[in-house]
Amino acid sequence: MEQKRCEWVNLNNPNYIRYHDNEWGKPSYDDHYFFEMLILESFQAGLSWECILNKREAFRKAFDNFDVSRVATYTPEKMAELLETPGIVRNRLKIAAAVNNARLFLAIQREYGSFSSYIWGFTEGKQVVNRDGVLRATSPLSDAISKDLKKRGMKFVGSTIIYSYLQAVGVIDDHDPDCAFGKLS
Repeated sequence: MEQKRCEWVNLNNPNYIRYHDNEWGKPSYDDHYFFEMLILESFQAGLSWECILNKREAFRKAFDNFDVSRVATYTPEKMAELLETPGIVRNRLKIAAAVNNARLFLAIQREYGSFSSYIWGFTEGKQVVNRDGVLRATSPLSDAISKDLKKRGMKFVGSTIIYSYLQAVGVIDDHDPDCAFGKLS
């Protein structure tokens, strides 16, 4: 018998099913994953998450497997090369933001010991679990983190993007009440 999943999962897309079942809402403390999701979520702005997931491998290749130290050193020439890279979202502002955000990500790591510690610090290390079936796009938590990241100079980190980011890295578990993959199932 097939396990129940959240209503939004496209059951015809294996990438989406894998992401839902193995990543979304699962707490992570891995800075490499935190950076990957930050980049992917920022590129998702104005697009569907499914579109970005389908391009994930191309993004990995284009962005040096999301090596934050390498992305932070990208030159204008490398950014121009990314604008010509097939398989990714080729948006000049989002590419520039990825490089800018990589530099700031490293600064936050230096300040807090890890980016994960910085993010989890907003909840005192506790996962926010919403199993009420309410679809949220923002919250006071995403508002606060977005505001702080913007103050530090990050781009494409509005509250809606940050809310999705927090779901991706597992700070927030918003699985449907009857989903077999949520924390309380």
